[in-house]
Amino acid sequence: MTASPPSLSGARGAALLRTDLLRARTLSVLRDVVADDIGIAFVELLDALATEEGPARIGSVYGRLFALLADDAELSSDPLVGDAWQNHLLNRLLETETPFSRKAQRAGAGNIGASLLAQTGRDLAALQALFALNAARLAPAAAHAANVEAPDTWVAWDGFAPLVEGGAPMAAASQALKERFAAYEDWPALAPALAEHYASVGAGQFGRFRAFRWVREEGHGPSQGHLVGVAAPDPIRLHQLVGYERERALVEQNTEQFLAGFAANSVLLYGDRGTGKSSTVKALLNEHAAHGLRLIEVSRDDLGDFPWIIQRLRDRPERFILFVDDLSFDEGERDYRGLKAVLEGSVEARPDNVVLYATSNRRHLVQERWTDRESVVSAEVHGQDTMQEKLSLSDRFGVRVVFPSPDQRRYLAVVEALAGQRNLDIETETLRRRGLQWAEWHNGRSGRTARQFIDHLEGELGVAARG
Repeated sequence: MTASPPSLSGARGAALLRTDLLRARTLSVLRDVVADDIGIAFVELLDALATEEGPARIGSVYGRLFALLADDAELSSDPLVGDAWQNHLLNRLLETETPFSRKAQRAGAGNIGASLLAQTGRDLAALQALFALNAARLAPAAAHAANVEAPDTWVAWDGFAPLVEGGAPMAAASQALKERFAAYEDWPALAPALAEHYASVGAGQFGRFRAFRWVREEGHGPSQGHLVGVAAPDPIRLHQLVGYERERALVEQNTEQFLAGFAANSVLLYGDRGTGKSSTVKALLNEHAAHGLRLIEVSRDDLGDFPWIIQRLRDRPERFILFVDDLSFDEGERDYRGLKAVLEGSVEARPDNVVLYATSNRRHLVQERWTDRESVVSAEVHGQDTMQEKLSLSDRFGVRVVFPSPDQRRYLAVVEALAGQRNLDIETETLRRRGLQWAEWHNGRSGRTARQFIDHLEGELGVAARG
């Protein structure tokens, strides 16, 4: 029979907590695991209990930690492993980028130095001790120190109910490793398994997210830009895209070459609006995210930030697509030179794990008028060179794929395929007639128009069936 853990109340409990507090404050390789708001609040509570601070202080610290854990646990998309604190600690262990995770990602578990491995084992033992400080032990100690003895006036953090559904669920392998840590008696022995997890799944923001935006605050320079993870990227998959299979095949082949580590080209997808150019790129991400593909959406206006972006991506094991949606330039703009730097390189070459995919509604990315030719040639000594520079900008993409507006046959094929995917109960002739009518009344024939029509029809049929 396993003995119950000692009480953390009173002078003896304070002494035990001082030991755990020392463990938390002397973490080394894995110190960032407890460096977030919840970890800081947890250590603050240990400090308040270990130094036997006054009831008001302990109540305040406990209340702040409780609120942070409530927000974290109640909005979780996965079942909790242990109580709210324990589940959060395990999530942080799997997701936080550390020297150990970076080496495991780059070189694998078998190539980690002995000193790094030994210190990681020591840190894992310390984290296991913090994991053992669950709500059943800490909440009564905090209540006692705050002079609150009645259980109905002091609530522990072991009764939260996660959402489970409605968010982006954790990968099954990650959930299984969390459960393994929770049940294991010797965390240092799990260091190789943790290294294997980092090598296959990743850590930090690139392990947690697969899509990002490059964000630069107004008035700040590019060096102040940062990547923001997209929690719920567009879930579109390749098999859901109907039509343009031949056009997408070349983009898919280029992407597979890129993921395999071979030479790959930057890609320009251009053509009429609503033909699935952007959806193709997003679907490629969802198809290959498990193989290390990541997507970073970059505004056309931020292409000049390219040197700062690749500083964050160079030498990482993931493969990154810089995605510029709806790329074009007005006449007279010179910002397209930032695009040239991305495509052709500058003083700092584009790393092998980064490629650019862009979509545009026009073949020639720089808007031009006949009057531009006359004015440029007459006003500039080498005006013809400037004009050719603009016209050849799209030629700098190694792969250029055109997505033309569909004819009636292709449009109706898309409508019928989408209706089949959603199992809509409607006669084919009625579907075709209404699909053409929708296109005439709305945005003309396109894949987007077809999807909008099917969305409307699905809702209409659902309402009719319910009524």
